[in-house]
Amino acid sequence: MSSPQSSSLAYAVRADFFRPSPVRAVFDISMREGMISLAGGNPDLGVLPLAELGEVAARLIAEQGLEVLQYGAGAGMAPLREAVCDVMRTAGIDAVADDILITSGSQMGLELVTSLLCDPGDVVLAEAPTYVGAIGTFQGLEAQIVHVPCDDDGLIPAELERTIAEVRAQGRTIKMLYTIPNFNNPSGITLHPDRRPVVAEICARAGIAVVEDDPYGLLDFWDAPLQAIRSFDDSVVYLGSMSKIFSPGIRIGWVLAPRDVRDRLQLAAEATTICPSVLSQHLANTYLRDFDWRGYMNRAIDQYHERAQRLDAALAAHLPASVRWTAPHGGFFVWLTLPAGLSAEQLLPLAIEEGVVFVPGTAFFGDGTGDDNLRLSFSLESPDRIEEGVRRLARVIAAQLDA
Repeated sequence: MSSPQSSSLAYAVRADFFRPSPVRAVFDISMREGMISLAGGNPDLGVLPLAELGEVAARLIAEQGLEVLQYGAGAGMAPLREAVCDVMRTAGIDAVADDILITSGSQMGLELVTSLLCDPGDVVLAEAPTYVGAIGTFQGLEAQIVHVPCDDDGLIPAELERTIAEVRAQGRTIKMLYTIPNFNNPSGITLHPDRRPVVAEICARAGIAVVEDDPYGLLDFWDAPLQAIRSFDDSVVYLGSMSKIFSPGIRIGWVLAPRDVRDRLQLAAEATTICPSVLSQHLANTYLRDFDWRGYMNRAIDQYHERAQRLDAALAAHLPASVRWTAPHGGFFVWLTLPAGLSAEQLLPLAIEEGVVFVPGTAFFGDGTGDDNLRLSFSLESPDRIEEGVRRLARVIAAQLDA
């Protein structure tokens, strides 16, 4: 067997900006026997009617195979674009199908938007902390990330204005604000309703595009969905996803954008993937049209709520008083702040030895800060395993505090 050889290819400069995802890095670890994963943000698909969905998929191929296994429209199929307009009405968004671009997951939508708006060296403003996948996209496309401070009510408008002024005083160009206003990944916090139109107005006045990423907005424990930032300003680019309300495996997301932006995004998408999966689109459309998808989603939400409450109670019962954490009202995540002197990066291998895995906070900052933070996910493990996972984590923290 020949030994692996290094490539002689001459890489582009931007190749050095693509880095491994810390979340994907712990994925294999989370699959080890006996390991309790408080790391990945996987939806619980156990509520789905899998047998019925299997029948739908088989019927689509058997009866419409010449269509669903073929190339499709670059913008995505019209019935699905109309269906996601109905989904967005819950968030107060009044949209039409012609303003929608179907993508292969909302991650693709974010990459398209960033590619369209940002030149190398341009600044993207983002919450502190923010989604690790967004950081990878921005850095891979050579944009610079500047974080805006948040509190328990989300992005702070005064800090947004201060950051804009500070960055521009340095002679740098700000192209967009990227925000996850609902049950933020990773912090779990939600942007206060009163701040949403203010954030939109600040960015409009400054000539900065707002990119609103909303994969978790419908996963509200109190059945009180909030108005999207897009509902206050039609220039906002809105990213939606089927991953948390149906399935991440079908890789269906969408972008809602002003018509001229949407048209340019379609050109970029066609140059990348030609078209989104026609079979996946038909399956998603059938699910939204013919199934009680809100009923299945609400059953999942009830489980997420129970697990979030169990996680909160376990943290209160087992962790020292010097540890702080957020209390989200939806979504998948809790953000934990360690006592001074403890490092999440150093805790991780010790936690893995104890049989529990999490994601260190440094993954969620573009500048590598956040080592006193970690993200815990409650979306997939059972309540009992969540509590046991916290016990294991607590033993590691206690040992380090005593060292």
